[in-house]
Amino acid sequence: MHYLDHAATTPVPPEVAQAMLEALTKDFGNPSAQYAPGRQAKGIVDRGRAVIAGALGAKPEQIFFTSCGTEGDNWAIRAALHQNRRVGRHIVTTAVEHSAVLQCVKQLEREGYSATYVKPDREGRISAEAVLSALREDTAVVSVMLVNNETGAVFPVEEIASELKNRPVLLHTDAVQGFLKIPFTAKSLGADYITLSAHKVGGPKGIGALYIGGRANHTLPLLFGGGQENGLRPGTEAVAQIAGFARAVELRMARREEISSHLAACRDYAREKLAAIPELRFVGPAGAPHILSVSLPGYPSQNIVNELSGKGIYISAGSACHRGRVSHVLSAMGLDRRTAAGTVRLSFGPETVLADIDALSDALLEHKNTRFPML
Repeated sequence: MHYLDHAATTPVPPEVAQAMLEALTKDFGNPSAQYAPGRQAKGIVDRGRAVIAGALGAKPEQIFFTSCGTEGDNWAIRAALHQNRRVGRHIVTTAVEHSAVLQCVKQLEREGYSATYVKPDREGRISAEAVLSALREDTAVVSVMLVNNETGAVFPVEEIASELKNRPVLLHTDAVQGFLKIPFTAKSLGADYITLSAHKVGGPKGIGALYIGGRANHTLPLLFGGGQENGLRPGTEAVAQIAGFARAVELRMARREEISSHLAACRDYAREKLAAIPELRFVGPAGAPHILSVSLPGYPSQNIVNELSGKGIYISAGSACHRGRVSHVLSAMGLDRRTAAGTVRLSFGPETVLADIDALSDALLEHKNTRFPML
């Protein structure tokens, strides 16, 4: 198997699975229970929160566990609007955000809010100036992702945060693709809300986290119930998933620089290999080290994905969330139809080896040489 879709999800290391197994079988108590098994489970939750906070350079009390990145994105935006309800009802975001942000904002528009969607340039880049120029007197929240999940473009969240720090506007960033891939801390980034997800860094699916900074001091609870997560996200904690999330972060943190160098080396090697394929185009900037988008114009991306899958080579047609449609990211970039429809995303992880990229390169070249363009 040649797995090159780490931006969609990542393999779970045995150490992570073991941590989850122990939490499911040995430390199975309810964290809210006052007797020993409950206290042991609560200890796992508390330790996991401290590990995530440490990796983010934050305080444990600023980390709130969620079920996924989508939940964190939706919660952050709605919480920011609630806190700034007297500031206004305007939202600034980008046209290339993850669907978890875009669909949330579109629903908010149906509820009476207004929104401005900042478009990228043809390389997929978003400038801080473009975002800041979209601000209005009634802007309540800005939501800009840190790393685009399709192109790997890194957006200037830190610069935007610096300009907003003396304004009431709250800033949210979806850092799901940036966490432990590019260097940042909560302080250096400066966002008021930061969304994370475990399964992009070797953790299990079904668990994420939301960082809530000091300016977000009137956060609207996501749910109402038993008071867990300081009353902001009640519900019995997912102890096993939290244990897995924390162990995955520990493993990545222990090899952070090594992994970052490895990801960049894989990306650069892939660019070198794929540049030899006639007519192949690179889509987007060489931003984050783990994502590379390429296009065979005229050759439908879903056909490429299907054929390579039959050979045990796994890539995606843009984001895994789009299920074969030409994505809103490529459309917003203004790519011509043939290039957009022929774009596939490669993404790398610690487990990636150069042989995976060699197999991909050979398969793409064979696909081009044995299939006729359809677009």
